[in-house]
Amino acid sequence: MTETNASMTHFQRPSSRFKEYKDRYETIDMERTSDGVLTMRFHTGGGPLQWSLQAHYEFEDAFAQVGRDRDNDVIILTGTGDAFSGPAIKPGSHPNRNSMTPSHYDPILWEGKHLLPNLLSIEAPVIAAINGPAVRHAEIPLLSDIVLATDSTYFQDTAHFAGGMVPGDGMHIVMPLLMGPTRGRYFLYTGQKIEAAEAKDLGLVNEILPEDQLLDRARELAAELLKQPRLVRRYTRTVVTETLRGQMHGLLGYGLALEGLARMREN
Repeated sequence: MTETNASMTHFQRPSSRFKEYKDRYETIDMERTSDGVLTMRFHTGGGPLQWSLQAHYEFEDAFAQVGRDRDNDVIILTGTGDAFSGPAIKPGSHPNRNSMTPSHYDPILWEGKHLLPNLLSIEAPVIAAINGPAVRHAEIPLLSDIVLATDSTYFQDTAHFAGGMVPGDGMHIVMPLLMGPTRGRYFLYTGQKIEAAEAKDLGLVNEILPEDQLLDRARELAAELLKQPRLVRRYTRTVVTETLRGQMHGLLGYGLALEGLARMREN
């Protein structure tokens, strides 16, 4: 055996990095079972997630860390309490519009260019268990491989066009792609509210469940996915997200640039 082959034979990759990042985030609680099912529960102070610049920063980093940890075999994304993500923004009243400088927007732009690609680069099946209304960044759970919702779930983009901002940080890609171009544009322009039943008819949601059955169903599906060999799971996730990752590469940075330009101070 050559020296090179011997080195390859005896190389041991480090054990799971989970303990290094699982408690790092204030807006994400993480729990992983012994079979590799990682549940990421989004929240603000133990209640429903209130989208913020902190959540924006933490989601980008968390998805990167989760994707680098090969001991994460299935991912479940869920929220806290009676809503998945908020708060709703009143029409034309987003607090950050017309408030940015280039220096202020630059880290937001960087995080935005990586947040959704990091999610899509996780090479493990992703299940969304949407526990209630998602009125801020619904594109995050809707990018999952399997999407579960409750009877009380609805989808709406209150923060972007309706709130006075360009929907350039992924909504402009995801919603027209999932709903079809005409319906997607209507959703973005009008602030349309899509209830769970309609979302299922449109193909955004796979199953609608009572709230008390939502996570149990997600775990049941995770157990079914785990019956396949790890490489089958990882490579299936890779191949079914390839188109999405390609579209993000071409359009996400451009959309974020236009969103930022429209957010700059007038004087």
